[in-house]
Amino acid sequence: MNDNQLLRYSRHILLPQISYEGQEKLVNSHALIVGAGGLGSPVALYLAASGVGALTICDFDVVDLTNLQRQIIHTTQSVGINKAVSAQQTIYEINPEVAVKTIQQKSTEDEFAALVAEADVVIDCSDNFATRYTLNRLCVKLKKPLVSGAAIGFEGQITVYDMRSTTSPCYHCLFPDASETTGEDNEMRCATNGVFAPLVGMIGTTQAAEALKILMSIGDSLQGRLLLLDALSMEWRAIKLGKDPACSVCGTANL
Repeated sequence: MNDNQLLRYSRHILLPQISYEGQEKLVNSHALIVGAGGLGSPVALYLAASGVGALTICDFDVVDLTNLQRQIIHTTQSVGINKAVSAQQTIYEINPEVAVKTIQQKSTEDEFAALVAEADVVIDCSDNFATRYTLNRLCVKLKKPLVSGAAIGFEGQITVYDMRSTTSPCYHCLFPDASETTGEDNEMRCATNGVFAPLVGMIGTTQAAEALKILMSIGDSLQGRLLLLDALSMEWRAIKLGKDPACSVCGTANL
């Protein structure tokens, strides 16, 4: 790290759990952020501010006025601009040391595979099951840690699926793909159901914390635990997760 980076990240370096070695790991790391909306905004902001050296941000959508209630990486001047590009512009204002690559179109599974292979950690900030299942399959196959978050209404959830560990469940273990049997997609989206603005910040910031810990190999991740947040009562609950041996994605018979 250069002198400017040592000064910028000095409050991290002062922490004995991070120190110079941990910060250097961040500077040399690459994170893939899928979605630059409510969850992706705080994830991208905190990863960039923390000094993650390379970010790839995927989002094919453009900024809409209704997004600004919660998607804090975008501004009024960003309306009509692609979200990944808008996020890139904001990040460069915060930390020009970070290299940001934008993916502005819908990615195929093969394209996602190439992006996942390049990354040290994948943060799923998407709002649809198809993307979540695709990222999960790829992270299982390529043994990449996946930080998964979701938020709707006043309720949010977050966990980590780290397939570098043989005991880790995957997303499909917890949420089997109903469309495989019924052909139906029953997902809920903020655009049609609404979401409490700070909720996505709370879940997204937690995703950022988990991603940073994974990149620095410090602390205990949420692997094997699902955190549930009810923002109306401000209660967090933790549920232990186990690997499903019969899972069609990561089960023993399918690997």
